[in-house]
Amino acid sequence: MRKLMVITFVSLDGVMQAPGGQDEDVDAGFEHGGWAVSHLDERFIQSAAEWTKRAGALLLGRKTYDIFAATWPLADADDPIGSKLNNMPKYVASRTLDTVSWQNSALLTGDVAEAVGKLKQGEGGEIQVHGSGDLVQTLIQHDLVDEFHLVVLPVLLGVGKRLFAEGTIPVGLELIESRTLNTGVVVSTYARNGKVEYGSMGPETGNW
Repeated sequence: MRKLMVITFVSLDGVMQAPGGQDEDVDAGFEHGGWAVSHLDERFIQSAAEWTKRAGALLLGRKTYDIFAATWPLADADDPIGSKLNNMPKYVASRTLDTVSWQNSALLTGDVAEAVGKLKQGEGGEIQVHGSGDLVQTLIQHDLVDEFHLVVLPVLLGVGKRLFAEGTIPVGLELIESRTLNTGVVVSTYARNGKVEYGSMGPETGNW
């Protein structure tokens, strides 16, 4: 079975909305677009190239597809991230698009959760989801995410769409890797690890 990994920027208070530009996503009057940009350095770019290289396919929501399709085809041919994104298979979940023009892209049809489940049953390497906040909520609610690759930035936004919103299914996670960049960004990978375990703590329990 193919692994499905969600890769996303997230603020310290859990917001994932519009990290890359002021006009990226202004739903609900969001005024903090572009909040991640000033924290990204050359080491981050190198890390992004490493994880992008692993991908066998992209799975994108409509908004992220529109942004990527308008920008990444402009990348230089020797750009390792742009070259990989432009040439790999891309699957787009959208209720409004009839066609997709970015090379090697295809629209998912029918129920999104069922379509993604079928993709995971196939071959072709890791499926990566970049951004795509609305799609990610659907994937979380249907328990389709195998790993979360979180780029946590040292900012508090207070408002905005959150990565783990209402409807998130309780699951246990295992920290696979974590590293801190010079800008204070913490890049961590978490894998599914069974169910949430419960207990009690305090001096009366010995767990203190």
